Amino acid sequence: MAKKKPFVLRLDPELLKAVEKWASDEFRSTNGQMEWIINKILKEQGRYPKKKKIEDD
Repeated sequence: MAKKKPFVLRLDPELLKAVEKWASDEFRSTNGQMEWIINKILKEQGRYPKKKKIEDD
């Protein structure tokens, strides 16, 4: 698993409350939900970095 880099994210309290509720509804942590949302949008927009394929020898 790739190493994760921590950073501070400031959110409007109502936005955070909505994310926390969504995360709870889907049995995820708030951090996990934020990561899922960001990954989903990046993939939808074609901005997610492509993974390098490992070639078999």
